[in-house]
Amino acid sequence: MRHQCKRHTLGRAQDQRNAILRSLATDLFLYGEITTTISRAKALKPYAEKLISFAKKGDLHSRRIAARYIYSKETGEIMNMETKEILAYDKENKQYFNVETKEAVKELQKDKKYLNQTVLMKLFDRIGKQYQDRNGGYTRIYQLPPRRGDATKMAMIQLV
Repeated sequence: MRHQCKRHTLGRAQDQRNAILRSLATDLFLYGEITTTISRAKALKPYAEKLISFAKKGDLHSRRIAARYIYSKETGEIMNMETKEILAYDKENKQYFNVETKEAVKELQKDKKYLNQTVLMKLFDRIGKQYQDRNGGYTRIYQLPPRRGDATKMAMIQLV
């Protein structure tokens, strides 16, 4: 029996669901608010709040854990959940390839200007410090009118 095992499946397989949540969380931290369906917003809320809790800690271990759950749009890098390897996209071969974790972290630490542009740095430098005194409830969901095409319930999720 699945008593008290609430999980928002979003009608998708686990890898697709993780990709959707990763993309939504990245956009939420990048823009501060996003408009999506009500079910995706409800699934995103605990996902994003967990990442903000890691950002409040701010140590290296928390940064590495949060890097697994955020997609870096500037670099095109993503961390594989099972193997914990960083994958970068090669446009010529049109496939992902492994990047050595230590080398990637060292390269990011060298270039401070580039480092500040990533979503992960925005999460830890700005958002984590902004919610330092708050004990939870970092996001808010507003219900919006239904979508015109298919009448799906819409919502706006934003950082408080």
